[in-house]
Amino acid sequence: MLTAEIQTEKGTMTLSFYEKDAPGTVANFVKLAREGFYDGLNFHRVIPGFVVQGGCPNGTGAGGPGYTIPCELNGENQYHDLGVLSMAHAGRNTGGSQFFICLSRASTQHLDRQHTCFGKVTEGLEIVPQIKQGDKIIKITVNEVEA
Repeated sequence: MLTAEIQTEKGTMTLSFYEKDAPGTVANFVKLAREGFYDGLNFHRVIPGFVVQGGCPNGTGAGGPGYTIPCELNGENQYHDLGVLSMAHAGRNTGGSQFFICLSRASTQHLDRQHTCFGKVTEGLEIVPQIKQGDKIIKITVNEVEA
């Protein structure tokens, strides 16, 4: 089982992944994290009560890794809720590196089965609403733990 730690200026969040429900999306995020892609990037979009978004290499929300990945929308865990990690995109099957963390169920439920949910913050959830636009992702570390 894989987990990850997102180290930010506000503290560290621990993630668990939905490996069964979104294996391709998890593998893509893990690959980019292990390559250091996310290290030093900022949270370029923060909408209180909605989401905090990062993963754009140019900090504007228009960039990506140079490729796209397909959406995975049929798994059991495809509902957006507080702390859920989801793939941002500019239309179906256009995700790549940008992700967001949900700040509530009420404001994100319309994203269910439109954006791939691929994990959840399991520790450090109190950090998510503290993140401000421009805050840095210091480092994302992927860990393998026994189930």
